[in-house]
Formats: sequence, C-alpha cells, structure tokens
Amino acid sequence: MSNEDLIQIISTAFPSLSFTNEGVADLTVEVPNEILKKVAGMLKEKDELYFDYLYCVTGIDYGKELGVLYKFESTKYRHNITLKVMIGDRVNPQLESLADIWPAAYLQELEVYDLFGIRFNGSPDLYRIFLGEEWEGYPLRKDYIDNKNMIIRD
Repeated sequence: MSNEDLIQIISTAFPSLSFTNEGVADLTVEVPNEILKKVAGMLKEKDELYFDYLYCVTGIDYGKELGVLYKFESTKYRHNITLKVMIGDRVNPQLESLADIWPAAYLQELEVYDLFGIRFNGSPDLYRIFLGEEWEGYPLRKDYIDNKNMIIRD
C-alpha cells in the first residue's frame, strides 16, 4: 500500500489531520492530543491498515513545545507510519497512554516520562524507570540544568 493510499484511508476518517510524506517509507501524521487514542486505535483495528507493531515511542523537546513520536509498522502489509503529537503545556505535559492498545508502549512511555516529564494518563504504573523518584527535573529537556551532577573539565 502506498503512502497516498494510507493518507486516503486515514483522512477519510479524520479529515483534519495533516500529513508529511518524507520519502518512500516515511509518512508522518500530526495528530492532536485530543484524538490520539482514536487515531491510534483505528491504525491497529482497521483491516486494510493493520498496524500491529509499535516499535518506537520517543519524546522530543522542540523548545516551546514538547512532542512524542510513535512509529508503527504493519507486519502483514509492510507499511510504516509515524504519529507526531505536540504538547504545548511544558509545566504539566500529558497524553493518553497507548499501552492498552499496544502493550509495548508501556515501557517506552516510562522512558519518555522519566527523561522528558510527559505523563501518560491511563498508564498501568507510571514511575521513573532510570533516575528514581528523588531526581529533580527531566534531563532530555533543552531547559534542563544539573549543576549537582555536572562534569566540569578544564
């Protein structure tokens, strides 16, 4: 299935979404936070899409906004897609967890929470997986400063 076919199917259900076609295998869809779960559910449940494999959940700090990228593949049809969700609230960034749709999302959401501070509502158990609950701040954010653990070289 071509990216144009994917765009047609997805935009029929969600006409307000914007698509970026960055090459043969890289179709990116910008999804508003409010409908992330609906779009993600359709990707998995719709037979002609069948995105059964979530292989990457990663956070990104764009400066003014935080974002999360979800990368999916259909192991049956061999097509790929990326969902890009932007979060304007840097103080209390939140998304809905996709762990109930793709259990593989859970561990990756823990990593994004720990390093970017993005909360995943509905997560089975959200905790800091690497740094511990006493750690202050989120080290992969651009505004993170850590004077206590910093290595200073002459």
